[in-house]
Amino acid sequence: MSYTYDYTGKPTDEGTIRLSWRFLKMHLTRCLRDKIFRFNGKEYEYFYHPYNKTWKNERGIEIPIFREILLSHHGKRILEVGNVLSHYFPVRHDVVDKYEVSSGVINQDIIEFVPREKYDLIVSISTLEHVGWDEQPQAPPKLLRAIEHVRSTCLAPGGMLVASLPVGYNRYFDDLLDGGSSPFTTHHFLKRISKRNYWVEANWEEVRGASYGRFVAHAICIGIIQG
Repeated sequence: MSYTYDYTGKPTDEGTIRLSWRFLKMHLTRCLRDKIFRFNGKEYEYFYHPYNKTWKNERGIEIPIFREILLSHHGKRILEVGNVLSHYFPVRHDVVDKYEVSSGVINQDIIEFVPREKYDLIVSISTLEHVGWDEQPQAPPKLLRAIEHVRSTCLAPGGMLVASLPVGYNRYFDDLLDGGSSPFTTHHFLKRISKRNYWVEANWEEVRGASYGRFVAHAICIGIIQG
């Protein structure tokens, strides 16, 4: 969140008003919009949180889906690639993020990370599409190397890797999907169908060519690898 501060370091009236308005708008939006979306045979509630304004983008569906996956693996060894979930609720699992400095986060390139013990569950939310694509020099195939490294070096036998990636952001990944060469063994797709941020399940044909908007995806892929 952004605030306006005075010389004492406390939020000014302007910053407080802005923050209060964001919370009010979030709750009003929640009251006026549909509450439920469906994914893989289950119903989920859209997720509302002031951080990153989840009611406007794909976080509104990603967080409840991945939170359910974490709950189903309670007590297991869990790794998150990219520090996302801790912005929305307390986490106890390991987190690797090359750039974001935060308490408990391992700042290391995932392709170089070697754990002491392998993980039963590895999750990644809208992070892997940046690997190789947003680096200089650009190296798109690094995405495949990163996923293979995570699968072979970090994932325990019988474990599961689940990752969401926006469609339309990384052309290299989109081409892999289009050519049937994705590294994931199972794919699910969701499509944004309304400015109200409603989402529905879809297939690749229905999301192919989706654009990536300003801070919002119009379609996402949730890929799974079973160890």
